[in-house]
Amino acid sequence: MREIIKDKIVVTDDWTVLQLAEGETPETVVVPEGKVIVPVKAWLAQAALQNRNDVGVWFASDERPEVLQGKLANIPVIAVDFPKFADGRGYSIAYNLRARLGFTGELRAIGDVLRDQLFYMQRVGFNAFATRPDKNIHDALKGLTDFSSTYQTSWDQKLPLFRRVHRTAQ
Repeated sequence: MREIIKDKIVVTDDWTVLQLAEGETPETVVVPEGKVIVPVKAWLAQAALQNRNDVGVWFASDERPEVLQGKLANIPVIAVDFPKFADGRGYSIAYNLRARLGFTGELRAIGDVLRDQLFYMQRVGFNAFATRPDKNIHDALKGLTDFSSTYQTSWDQKLPLFRRVHRTAQ
């Protein structure tokens, strides 16, 4: 069984990520029973999927989270794909899902997810991480605590460091 990091612990992953095969379209792809994370375009194209509580959605790095505005309440998990380490567009997708669209469910990073990214991913709202299978997930878990403090604001810290530190006049 595949493992993921969720809420800062390693757990068994009970979701399957559905990729479109060659020749399949969002309108025609057959989604199996069980917990499945489907491309957002398939979820939007097939109204029956929107009524299932065992279907989540995933975003490619070039898609916009605003397509789900007003539709987030029934989605148990949203994943964001990081196709390669150097592609940071998923950070913006996650931040916008949390801060602007108000998504409160599981927000999962998938794809080329490495330890070096986890601390920053959690800062923008991710609470679950499907790390690359060739890396040790328990080592990656340590990446969530690489730093003890942050300077700037983000989803997880609304005040910058200079506003959090009490200084006395000398």
